[in-house]
Amino acid sequence: MLESLIEIDKEAFLFLNGLGTETWDGFWMFMTRTRNSAPLYILLLYLSFKSFGLKKTAVILVSIALLITCTDQLSNFFKYGVGRLRPCHDPEINGIMRLVKSYCGGKFGYFSAHAANSFAPATFFSILFFNKVKYIGSLLILWALIVAYSRIYIGVHFPLDIITGILIGAVFGWLFAKLAIFAFQKIGP
Repeated sequence: MLESLIEIDKEAFLFLNGLGTETWDGFWMFMTRTRNSAPLYILLLYLSFKSFGLKKTAVILVSIALLITCTDQLSNFFKYGVGRLRPCHDPEINGIMRLVKSYCGGKFGYFSAHAANSFAPATFFSILFFNKVKYIGSLLILWALIVAYSRIYIGVHFPLDIITGILIGAVFGWLFAKLAIFAFQKIGP
């Protein structure tokens, strides 16, 4: 059962990764770089301050720092605990896949920290800004999906790495949003 799931995952990876073209490589490399999300995070900081004020924005900043730390460290724990090779390190497929960037990254890839670390704040802010900032939730989820898919496109994660990262990021984002809302109630208006 597990072996057939891994085989399907590899086939799905090769299909999705094989859809790439040099024309789009620059876009997907841009999207996969964490630092390129800085303008989005600055916008979210501004919207937080505007919607919630200084004290609650401080709660949001602490929550986001803890949230990213949790998802990132959990990803590392799983990568070394599970020990699943990244596609670019997998001898079965590394000769037939597209590796867009000049290096592969760490040896193990289950689960994707990029997927978790993009879906966690996307979920967190989608919940916090629900009924406060129009369309922000949809835009954040779309952004997180693009970041997550970029990892398949550039050749460093299998689809199951991404799906697991998305699920873990969404669960932690939801949990931390609920904790932040609880803290907001303690702070008052």
